[in-house]
Amino acid sequence: GSPELSGLAMAAELDAFTKVKKAIDDMVTELKSQQEEEVKHKEFCIAELNDNEKITYETEQTLEDLKTKIGSLADTIEKCEQAIEEAKEEISRMEVELKKASEIRKEENSNFQEEVMDQRAVQNILAKAIDRMRLVYKKKEGSLMQEDPNPPVQFQPYKQSASASPVIGLMEQIVEDSKAVEKDAMAAEQEAQTAYASFVADSEASIKQLNAQIDERTKAKAAAEAEKVETEATKDSTETQLESLAEAAADLHKQCDFVLKNFDVRQKARLQEIEALQEGKAILMGMKLE
Repeated sequence: GSPELSGLAMAAELDAFTKVKKAIDDMVTELKSQQEEEVKHKEFCIAELNDNEKITYETEQTLEDLKTKIGSLADTIEKCEQAIEEAKEEISRMEVELKKASEIRKEENSNFQEEVMDQRAVQNILAKAIDRMRLVYKKKEGSLMQEDPNPPVQFQPYKQSASASPVIGLMEQIVEDSKAVEKDAMAAEQEAQTAYASFVADSEASIKQLNAQIDERTKAKAAAEAEKVETEATKDSTETQLESLAEAAADLHKQCDFVLKNFDVRQKARLQEIEALQEGKAILMGMKLE
């Protein structure tokens, strides 16, 4: 063994040790880096999954609220439609009642006019008859007075003249009765006309009020329908958002489930590997020192 060969052998040994040491150091550095990366990945996974879960829960609550609102708006629309239909039916019923009342009023007025004409005709005829009878009896009385200024009490023409008085009285009573009937008819007509006018006024006021209700309900229905369309659009976009969140969650689980499930085992295995490499390095260092 020449000193030169011995020197070369030592140089080769030192070079081999240096390469092995560097290789071990590189492997330890890489393993430590992997450990840190896995810790960061775990933290990322936990944070992202928690955020996804939280946002998903909030979005689901929003979706439920939107569905409830849509249901409430649909109920409002239905109630408005029902109220409008009921008001229209009530108006139709009132219009029928008004038409019927108008026809009855016309018939009543026609009967009244006929009654008044009949009574006045009776009154005119009887008035003329009474005037003629009075005239006739007045002439007879005049002629009797000229023949004998002091006729006997039992003279026949006086009996005939006296008998005419009850007939005129009876006819005058019939005229008075006819006037009373006419007056009653006029009072009844006035009362019926007043009642009819009051009924028409009340009905028209009710119809006006019902038409105002129809306008109000129509506007409320239109507003509810517009809001329902808008809310349904928001619901659709919220459902799309939930689908995206579900897809993101699925991707996260693909990335994270294995790491999260095996994190402790993998960390421990790497740590043991690092320790084993460091032990190997220490042994090599010891051998070199010898």
